[in-house]
Amino acid sequence: QVQLVESGGGLVQAGGSLRLSCAASGRTFSKYAMGWFRQAPGKEREFVAAINWSGDRIYYADSVKGRFTISRDNAKNTVYLQLNSLKPEDTAVYYCAADSSTTIVARTPHYWGQGTQVTVSS
Repeated sequence: QVQLVESGGGLVQAGGSLRLSCAASGRTFSKYAMGWFRQAPGKEREFVAAINWSGDRIYYADSVKGRFTISRDNAKNTVYLQLNSLKPEDTAVYYCAADSSTTIVARTPHYWGQGTQVTVSS
C-alpha cells in the first residue's frame, strides 16, 4: 500500500519554473516506479514522466522533453518533477503515481495522489 501526496503547484508566468514534490508513505517506496501525469480542463489525463526504482531509467512525454526533469530521493520517500520553461499549455492538475514498473506506471498505475494545480499565465 502506498499513499501519495503532491505539493509545489501554483501560479507562474510563462517561461517560469516550478518544482513539484510527491511524498510517499510506506517503507517500500524504493521498490516502486514513480510517474507523473497531468490533466488539463476538458482533456484526458496524460502521461508526463516516469522513473524506475533506482533512478537510472527515465521516460518523458515528447511534449515535455528538455523542459521537465523527474528525479527521486529514496531516503526521503519523495519523487520530484522540475518544470522549466513553462508554457500556458502546461496548465493542468499534476498527479503523482506509483506502480511496480515503469511500463505499468506510465500507462495504468495502481496508486495515485490527489493532484496539485499548476497554472501558467501568458
